[in-house]
Amino acid sequence: MTPFPFFFIIVFFCLFPFLPSSSSLHYPYNYSLHIDCGGLSNSTDIFNTTWVSDRYFTGGAISVVSEPLHFQHSQEKTLRYFPISSGKKNCYVIPNLSPGRYQLRTFTVYDNYDGKSHSPSFDVSIEGNVVFQWRSPWHETISRAGAYSDLFFTVSDDEANVCFYSIATDSPVIASLEITQIDPDSYLVNDTSILVNYGRFSSGSDQWGPGFSNDTDRFGRSWQSDADFRSKVAGKTTGATVKAISAIKNVINVDRAPNYFPLKLYQSAVTVIGEGGEFLEYQLPVDAKLDYLLWFHFAEIDVSVNKAGKRVFEIVVNGENVSRVDIYKEVGSFAAYDFKYVVKNLSSAELSVRFVPVVGAPVICGLENYAIIPADLKTLPAQVVAMKALKESLKVPDRMGWNGDPCAPTTWDAWEGVTCRSTTNGSLVISQIDLGSQGLKGYISDQIGLLSNLVSLNLSSNSLGGSLPWGLGQKSLVKLDLSNNKFTGPLPDSLDSSPLQIVFLNGNALEGQVPEELLSIGVHGGAIDLSGNKGLCGGPTLPDCPLFWSKNGLSTAGKVAIGLSCLVFICVVLLVAYICYKRRQNDYDFGLPHEMMSLAAKRNRYQRQKSLMTLEMESQHAKGFIPTYNAT
Repeated sequence: MTPFPFFFIIVFFCLFPFLPSSSSLHYPYNYSLHIDCGGLSNSTDIFNTTWVSDRYFTGGAISVVSEPLHFQHSQEKTLRYFPISSGKKNCYVIPNLSPGRYQLRTFTVYDNYDGKSHSPSFDVSIEGNVVFQWRSPWHETISRAGAYSDLFFTVSDDEANVCFYSIATDSPVIASLEITQIDPDSYLVNDTSILVNYGRFSSGSDQWGPGFSNDTDRFGRSWQSDADFRSKVAGKTTGATVKAISAIKNVINVDRAPNYFPLKLYQSAVTVIGEGGEFLEYQLPVDAKLDYLLWFHFAEIDVSVNKAGKRVFEIVVNGENVSRVDIYKEVGSFAAYDFKYVVKNLSSAELSVRFVPVVGAPVICGLENYAIIPADLKTLPAQVVAMKALKESLKVPDRMGWNGDPCAPTTWDAWEGVTCRSTTNGSLVISQIDLGSQGLKGYISDQIGLLSNLVSLNLSSNSLGGSLPWGLGQKSLVKLDLSNNKFTGPLPDSLDSSPLQIVFLNGNALEGQVPEELLSIGVHGGAIDLSGNKGLCGGPTLPDCPLFWSKNGLSTAGKVAIGLSCLVFICVVLLVAYICYKRRQNDYDFGLPHEMMSLAAKRNRYQRQKSLMTLEMESQHAKGFIPTYNAT
């Protein structure tokens, strides 16, 4: 059985609830989130820790352990699992985080919740880096009782992604997730590496810390008993034994930045008793492919050691003498003393740490062992934005597992239908998208223009609609297949400058004139199919475009002609309106000046007098009488 080659697991032998680390006014990092995976509602445990339902953080399905009476608290009994129908990759997205350093702590249990008696195989990643690997079959105790695991990682943006990847068709499962903000300078090896706990023990005490006792640790660290790792005590005689010692007063220099090691860690220790020359040795499980960070914790809490040089011992790691330690000389008595050491170039699956006496007997308060996980490549942030926008606009179904980073971790498959490649600057980029015949019903987001390394895009035989975005047609794009969809509108200008060799746009409702650059693809040995678009014109198999018609519909000349025609028409309308207006004024306002009215009246009287004289003359002439007028 090789259940967890990538991390050390803490078995959940004691069924105590998780206890959040205490806080004080001087401790500035108070963010913590406790997620009850599979929980239907929020809850508060007996230690006043709030557990949040995970229904807003992820998908998948919920279940409960098969024997809930073995667990005391709801966050231990509920489960979230991800069936293969949810996709190979599923993620928890933790939003609204401040950039900085965090601890992730998980509790995982199987307990035959699905009745299949088959513990699943799956990987877990944080921020695109594989950190835990579960392989079937699990150890029986871990499968039934559950296990804690934890790590330290860095958040560079405003959210954290904890992702689960199915091996074969197994369903990943998780019981709880906890994220605690810690000092940004704590446990630093570099700014990008992740530290995965492969073993953390406290000497001379039982297991303690969150999930095991009421003892507090600001970082949420749980400490196992050193007896779980102690391989042997050896020396000149076989009667050498381990002796636990306890402090009679509080140790100083504890709970300090940046690592905030708790007081309880230094209040107990183990040493060796015998005839002299006895040493302590611990065996720590490791993955030989990785480097490891060791943190050693000491305090001189034996009152009999009251001066420098009275207790001196050497630390030997895998046969190499790495340090000589005189605690009293370094810090005096009842004071914490810590140092770290990085182990490289391992050749076996065990790391040996030996404490060899020089003067007196060695003493140890605690030891931590962290695998240094180098940061994996990540997808360029702008392309992550583009892919998430496409996921929404294309309405990509959950079964395709479009969650987390599209390309990372590199040991996993990329998003279904997506092909990635690495660049010379150490980033991942999207090179191909192949989503033909996937039942998609949305549209192509404008953000696709951010995929500046896209070589091939195939969205054929779906039910996508809308117009083609102007960002489509990257300078890297060689193949474009959007056939048999419902796209409308003109072809974007950006297609003219793409080095396209294959273009299939048939079976849509596109319109406008086809650019000569696209038509030349077929001439230069490429392939192009524009059939089935009744609105397209200008190609060899397409109808001729009307006069004043261009690839985007009306040409500029056509638009100018229509504009001028409209202007002339408007002018004519305005002229007719003006004439009508003036005529209406003449009909109702025709008065003449007073002088003209007087002249007209005189003329009318003259005409009447002349008419009377004419009538009188005609009457007398008819009677043969010609009147005579006397001259006066």
